[in-house]
Amino acid sequence: MDMDTGLEQKFCRFDSELTVLDGTKVEGYASVFGACDQGGDIVQNGAYAESLKRLTSEARAVKMLWQHDPAQPIGIWDEVREDGRGLYVKGRLLESVAKGREAAALIEAGAIDGLSIGYRTVKATKNTKGQRLLTELELWEVSLVTFPMLPSARVGVKGDGLERDALRDLAAAFEDARQSMAQD
Repeated sequence: MDMDTGLEQKFCRFDSELTVLDGTKVEGYASVFGACDQGGDIVQNGAYAESLKRLTSEARAVKMLWQHDPAQPIGIWDEVREDGRGLYVKGRLLESVAKGREAAALIEAGAIDGLSIGYRTVKATKNTKGQRLLTELELWEVSLVTFPMLPSARVGVKGDGLERDALRDLAAAFEDARQSMAQD
């Protein structure tokens, strides 16, 4: 049974913004203010403030999921906050969860390089270019994902290796193919 939860998803890929340290610690920006994504949406500064305040007052947390699957939590976000740049997240992949171990390995190899937020739009307007300006969002989760929405950003990982370079080349080829198919 497929239920429509009304949740939207916004993908973001980063250059050196998302890092994995000690195999399990993850930190970076899950959303960057003022950047237009492939869907024509632009998240405005302060869009998460009310949601984060409400989550804190209700002692609830933003979930860390694998590919937006609510049946696959893979870690814990220890810190989720807005700053002048965007939505900053810092957390831990759980080694006791199989998908958490898998996510750490895939990020380190360069096969997974994106973050995506799951949210509901509370307030939005359109600008003169027809882009949606998201001014208030209800944040539910931040996922590690394969295909993010902001293609100009990439994940940075600790370490080097020829295998990682080969996987990055393969991931770039997949991204080029995906973009080509989207244009057709």
